[in-house]
Amino acid sequence: MEFSQEEFDRLILSEHTRQTAEANYVKNPRDADNLTKWGGALLELSQLQNVSDSKMMISDAIAKLEEAVLIDPVKHDALWCLGNAHTSQAFLTPDVDEAKVAFDKARDCFQKAVDEDPSNELYLKSLEVTDKAPELHVEIHKHGLGQQTMGGASSASASASVNEKGSKKKSSDLKYDIFGWIILAVGIVAWVGMAKSHIPPPPPR
Repeated sequence: MEFSQEEFDRLILSEHTRQTAEANYVKNPRDADNLTKWGGALLELSQLQNVSDSKMMISDAIAKLEEAVLIDPVKHDALWCLGNAHTSQAFLTPDVDEAKVAFDKARDCFQKAVDEDPSNELYLKSLEVTDKAPELHVEIHKHGLGQQTMGGASSASASASVNEKGSKKKSSDLKYDIFGWIILAVGIVAWVGMAKSHIPPPPPR
């Protein structure tokens, strides 16, 4: 898998954040901020993996973020990040009913984040767009794009299925619309929050 320079930079920073959080967890496992950073880093890293690795990383991120919320139930950034993790998990789940459960959990997390910080536009936007997510999920899997998520696995079989009736371009456009939304709601915003809270030291010269 090839990365753009921007993706590579994100990968490096997220991996640095993950390693730092893992080391800090050993010293203080009750630090909700650290667990939130760890979960956010895993979520960011999951965006640049193949489907099976993404699923594992997202599950791990959910575990870390749930731990943070157990320690601090009103920690709105952890709740918001957890909502993004459930959203990502839902999009990678072909079964509509299973995905709905994850989307419902995401909505619940976003609502709690908004309750704790009502003026946060990012939380409000996440809550708003999560209602459209199940519809996008159906479109993704209807066009055989479900297995192309988070790194493009199984693209040959997926392109074969979208080639029917000359709909490949339309499906491809749809794919970019959907992933644009996912990246907006899940990747970049989690990244902004993480970057603000933890800037790594510059590499030694």
